[in-house]
Amino acid sequence: MTPEQEGIETDEEGLIRLQKLLAQSGVASRRKCEELMLAGLVEVDGEVVTRLGTKVDPRTAVVRVEGRRLPPISEKVYLVLNKPRGVVSTMSDPEGRRSLGDVVADRPERLFHVGRLDTDTSGLIILTNDGDFAQRLAHPSHEVDKTYVAEVAGQVYPKVVKQLLRGVTLDDGPVQVSKARIVEAVADRSIVELVIHEGRNRIVRRLLEHVGHPVTRLTRTRIGPVTLGRLKPGELRDLGRDELGELLDGAEL
Repeated sequence: MTPEQEGIETDEEGLIRLQKLLAQSGVASRRKCEELMLAGLVEVDGEVVTRLGTKVDPRTAVVRVEGRRLPPISEKVYLVLNKPRGVVSTMSDPEGRRSLGDVVADRPERLFHVGRLDTDTSGLIILTNDGDFAQRLAHPSHEVDKTYVAEVAGQVYPKVVKQLLRGVTLDDGPVQVSKARIVEAVADRSIVELVIHEGRNRIVRRLLEHVGHPVTRLTRTRIGPVTLGRLKPGELRDLGRDELGELLDGAEL
């Protein structure tokens, strides 16, 4: 959106007073934003700004409040989708299967998906019309932690969790698991939660099968700061200000 569409009031040169931008972006009241500036807690393009009345371009300035990135005003959209099971992680499918493009068919933008999910895996996927953002965030050098909840066959014991955390080597190389925990375990089935940052093909399924517990159902619940929350399958929401700010930093944009 343009600043005007976002409700950000700029002057004829497209600039706005910094404390006004912070207040209109929902950081805090105008007075509180002024206090944050005077306390040296606001940065613009890497420089602390304490002078009230300083003007910035809300579309290009890299603004931080107490270290947290305030996303620029942009015409780009950044969306979170709870991908239903059975939907192909492409915007169209030549075989006629239901795709992400079908799920968001009512959106006017040309959207890209950030990374992929297996067709039989549900959960969190990010969609955007910002091609640079999508490409950067999906690149292995910028990949953030991703959390998965898997229902698996058999009873998972703590020794399996320890094995996962030590690292497992698959046919295409080692896999590092950041966190792992047993959510539920009974005789014939268990639920485990894993945190990994890799995006290799079917990595979670292959990992759990390797340790003797084939996956029967898999959902991605988190990407970095972004959580699935109460989003139902097929539902969309906009990325929150803090979520987007953290991802932009992670993608070095």
